[in-house]
Amino acid sequence: MLFSSSVFLFAFLPAVLLVYYLPLRRWRLGQNLFLLLASLFFYGWGAGRALLLMVVSILMNHLLGLWAGRARERSRSVRPAVTLAVICNLSLLFVFKYLGFTVSVLQNLGIPLPAVSITLPIGISFFTFQAMSYVLDVARGRGQAQKSLLNVGLYISFFPQLIAGPIIKYKDLGDQIDHRTHSPEQFASGVQIFVVGLAKKVLLANNIGKLWDTILALPAGELTTAGAWLGVAAFAFQLYFDFSGYSDMAVGLGRMLGFEFMRNFNYPYIAKSVTEFWRRWHISLGTWFREYLYIPLGGNRVSKPRLFFNLLVVWAATGIWHGASWNFLIWGLYFAVLLILEKAFLGKLLQKLPAALQHLYTLFLVLVSWAIFAVEDFGHMGAYLKAMFGLGGGLTNDNVSYYFFSFLHYFLQKAFEVSVKSEKSGKITKRRSAACRSGTLSGSRRQS
Repeated sequence: MLFSSSVFLFAFLPAVLLVYYLPLRRWRLGQNLFLLLASLFFYGWGAGRALLLMVVSILMNHLLGLWAGRARERSRSVRPAVTLAVICNLSLLFVFKYLGFTVSVLQNLGIPLPAVSITLPIGISFFTFQAMSYVLDVARGRGQAQKSLLNVGLYISFFPQLIAGPIIKYKDLGDQIDHRTHSPEQFASGVQIFVVGLAKKVLLANNIGKLWDTILALPAGELTTAGAWLGVAAFAFQLYFDFSGYSDMAVGLGRMLGFEFMRNFNYPYIAKSVTEFWRRWHISLGTWFREYLYIPLGGNRVSKPRLFFNLLVVWAATGIWHGASWNFLIWGLYFAVLLILEKAFLGKLLQKLPAALQHLYTLFLVLVSWAIFAVEDFGHMGAYLKAMFGLGGGLTNDNVSYYFFSFLHYFLQKAFEVSVKSEKSGKITKRRSAACRSGTLSGSRRQS
């Protein structure tokens, strides 16, 4: 059940809001129970039998959280509970997301193994990381172990951010389950954020994606340099508007129900370095890896060689988290190398360049990364990258690409003109307002 689907917009969401706010308005336990049942129904609608996996994850992490909390209260080691939580959660993730890929790799190496085909459960990467953060935060003393299975279940399965994030850490949401406020202003703000996210997804991402699909389907011999760059730019915008749209809708839905989630994107394409880009893109995933993997490895308070090793480990994990395919691992290591170079010396050199060149540097490297990310087949990826750099044998220009680039130039020009006019209008309005206030003040002084 997608947030943009008619079933969600005109049936599920209105029903949830009506029940949540009318009969259950003053009964917090009833609200939480209803949200849990609604979330499980929401997940089961699209995931089918994978709902059982969700229930297993809730029960398992509830018990592990109680174990970690009790050990901490009695000043005992929390390591056994944490170790088991990491092993159990990552094992579930491995079996359902990576087992088939691992078996195919071993088969290619000549090891006779039967083929494995397991349907990937929706959102398993997101709710598995959330479940782990619950046990880890309890073990670290960043939150109290929930004695209520209901509360743990609601935290792990909460439908607004269940499918596409943002990844909410337990320390950020645990208190809100029992203590949250509602107001008309908060609800209206949530509706506004949700509508903006819906527009990003339906009006922008879906339509820009059609251009990317068209260019991706072209035979290698017909792919021009201009077409390849146009395609990867279309994919960059499609991915951003799709992902940030879903994140905005999640934040809006949460706010409608009294919950506050972190914003997942902060204008990433205005970044002046790759390091800054990853502070702005998929913020919840970056903070999760930083808190639960990068810092435990030593973070940046280590020697340079160990720092570079930590970055390689974190970004290899980040790449694999996105999917069970070699291109995702290469994509993660690609960013690891760039971040290492920026920390070693490149970052200081970039700061000496004009801002425009810093933007171009970042956009160029990010667009190349999206070509690696989007094309799983190595042969197709190689042909696409060659075309991007004029090595594919095709022409460097074509009428279709020229048309789209001309339209893009016209659109950006008009948008800039509107922005300038709006800015000038705002300044004029401010001056008039200041003059009116000054005139009124002078008049009042004369009258006095």
